[in-house]
Amino acid sequence: MVYPIVKLGDPVLEREAETVTEFGTPELEKFLADMFESMYAAKGVGLAAPQIGIGKRIAVIDTSAGEDHGDRVVLINPEVISREGAQTSEEGCLSIPGFRENVTRHNKVIVRAQNAKGEWFEMTGEGLLARALLHETDHLDGTLYIMHVSPLKRDLIRRKIRKMQKLGEWG
Repeated sequence: MVYPIVKLGDPVLEREAETVTEFGTPELEKFLADMFESMYAAKGVGLAAPQIGIGKRIAVIDTSAGEDHGDRVVLINPEVISREGAQTSEEGCLSIPGFRENVTRHNKVIVRAQNAKGEWFEMTGEGLLARALLHETDHLDGTLYIMHVSPLKRDLIRRKIRKMQKLGEWG
C-alpha cells in the first residue's frame, strides 16, 4: 500500500515520534513493506513514519533508490551515537516538495537502532548514507532539514509555502 506523504504544516512532522515497543509482528512487517513501497513511489531515498502521518520511531532508507535491495535499511528507535567530519550538499525532503537547499551535516555517523525483530544493531554510514541517516533520525525527533539552513532561507521557504497554501497548491 502506498501511503500519501504529509507535507510541512502537518503537526506530526514537528513532534518527537513515539518509541516502538512491539516487534516481530505481521503488522510491523507489512508496515515496513508499505513504507518502502511509499518511498519508492515518491522517488525518495529515505522515509520516516511521521512523513506518512504515523508518529512512530521508524525509518527506512535505500540510497540506491530501489536499484539494489541489498541497500535497504530499516531503523526502529534509532539514535546517532557518533558523528565525524562535515559535508555540504543539496538536500530535499519528500514532505517539502519543490524545495532544495545546501545543508551541512556530518560525513560519517554511527547509528544504533533495532530491526523488525527488535534486535539492536549498529550501522556506520558515510557520505550520502550518513546524510540519509541523519535526515531520517531528525524526522523522528520532529526536526526538518530546513532547520539546518539560515533563518532567512527558512523564513523564505515558509512564506512561499504559505502563499502556495492560500492558492490551494499545497496540502
